Amino acid sequence: MDVSLRSVADQDVFDVVVIGAGCAGMSAALCAAIDGARVLLVERTEYLGGTTALSAATSWVPLSKPGLAVDPSDSYEKALDFLDRAVGARAPRALREAFLANGHEAVAKLEDNSHVQYQVRQLHPDYMTELPGSVLRGRAIEPKPFDGRLLGKALKLIRPPIPEFTVLGGMMVDRDDIGHLLNVGKSFKSFRYAMRIILRHQMDRLLHGRGTRLVMGNALIGRLLLSLHERKVTVVTRCNVTALQTQPATEKGASVTGVVIEQDGVRREVAVRGGVVLASGGFNHHPARRSEWLPGISSEWCPAAPGHTGSAQDLAVAIGASYGATTTASSPADEGKVLSHAFWAPVSIRKRADGRVAAFPHFVMDRGKPGMITVNQRGERFVNESTSYHLFGLAMQAADRHAPSIPAWLVCDAEALARYGLGMIRPGAKEGASIAPFLADGYLTQGRTVAELAAKMGADPAVLTATIERFNAAAERGVDAEFQRGSTDYQRANGDATRSAKNPCLGALRTGPYYAIRLYPGDIGAATGLRTDAAARVLDQRGEPIAGLYACGNDMHSIMGGTYPAPGITIGPGLTFAYLAAQDAVARSAT
Repeated sequence: MDVSLRSVADQDVFDVVVIGAGCAGMSAALCAAIDGARVLLVERTEYLGGTTALSAATSWVPLSKPGLAVDPSDSYEKALDFLDRAVGARAPRALREAFLANGHEAVAKLEDNSHVQYQVRQLHPDYMTELPGSVLRGRAIEPKPFDGRLLGKALKLIRPPIPEFTVLGGMMVDRDDIGHLLNVGKSFKSFRYAMRIILRHQMDRLLHGRGTRLVMGNALIGRLLLSLHERKVTVVTRCNVTALQTQPATEKGASVTGVVIEQDGVRREVAVRGGVVLASGGFNHHPARRSEWLPGISSEWCPAAPGHTGSAQDLAVAIGASYGATTTASSPADEGKVLSHAFWAPVSIRKRADGRVAAFPHFVMDRGKPGMITVNQRGERFVNESTSYHLFGLAMQAADRHAPSIPAWLVCDAEALARYGLGMIRPGAKEGASIAPFLADGYLTQGRTVAELAAKMGADPAVLTATIERFNAAAERGVDAEFQRGSTDYQRANGDATRSAKNPCLGALRTGPYYAIRLYPGDIGAATGLRTDAAARVLDQRGEPIAGLYACGNDMHSIMGGTYPAPGITIGPGLTFAYLAAQDAVARSAT
């Protein structure tokens, strides 16, 4: 696959031009190509996939065919009721209605006409399971694993996964793999499964330089890329779009007619018949926007892909586009609270051997498990550790206004460390060689006693000791009266049901040594983006569509109004409005 801009002629004409090659952008390009459009996909970095390639690629799309096969009781009315309660007036109802009406059609279009295929787990609950209309399964869909060897040399175009999420020198693993790898010495089935994927990975490294058994985000991007190749979509990487070309503005506003693209001194002006779709990932690495909208949040804490510079949004604003308003609540109980412009997860930070800083998102593998608590710098709990990662990140920032909580500390005992791991430290870790490097560089702090750990953390030993004693008593009762940990179906699903305990989210910290790592609020995606209508058309300051300009993914203002009610609520809407943008742009190109 030729990704050089020289493959595009100056003054060439395309039906649809897509800026940004994450899931949303690649989906928009593919949907347009399926409908017969001539498509150009432009990516500013050397890799395709954006943050989707680094993620689990869960997509929240109610009523999809694979989802209904798992939960046939779901309905449009049930899903809309859930979103109405979760989002309310924080975002236009018309957008979520369009999402629910079209999301399953977008999934069907890809599954019926491309290599994109999904699977659904039997337990993958909405995050706000306390709300009527929530479900425990069926709305969250995941890409099926993919054989990257089908891509040939184009495999190198996929953004590699976060190294800290891989094992054995880059082997990608999903939930199924983790279970087998942890059980390898206890089950012949798991041993055989583990040996098969390990041997394949070693062979892949010799023949291809990286693993070709793609799972999660890499699997979705691989499936999209092969489909784009077969549909003859023109893909260029390492390109900057420097201008949106427009017709002279009329009383109806500007009309986008083309783009100017540059790569290594090569410049091309490209005309577009149908429209330009912005899917560049949002503002998270835009220096000015970040400083204005995320004050005090270091860019080193952001685990999102580096291409999310917001430069495409700047081009749109220059021709009259407007941003959505962000005066939303962090939970249904917090009406009127101003929410940050981003989605959040707690992250831990460690410098890699090459000098780069790794930001590791703590989604579900450790912080809400038994034997773990999170405390502020005094040694006090301030959050329900089992809540969603988004609400956890918000809670860190809110708590910091009252007591230093950035960084906070994730604390566990030796039993929990060995059983679940801790951030970048794998399950099975014990005192000795397996944790020595993490102690040496300060990522991990160890104390023989709780008091010794507190002293090394800079916390008050008496306060941390009392905190853990209260938590241990709550664990024995199975009820967390302070923060209600384990009080919802979502929280219990992320606990450990294999333990014989009253509450799968609670477990005492009693086995020394004790350990802690620092947590920071990391922005994992943009909630604030360009304002659009239900067809993904970008709106100007008057609320009128800018002809020929569309936005989807995190370039589009979140239809969730800054709330995070379920897994995959960025990728699912991203796919849906990519489908709608492509549909409208292709129709426009034919007129």
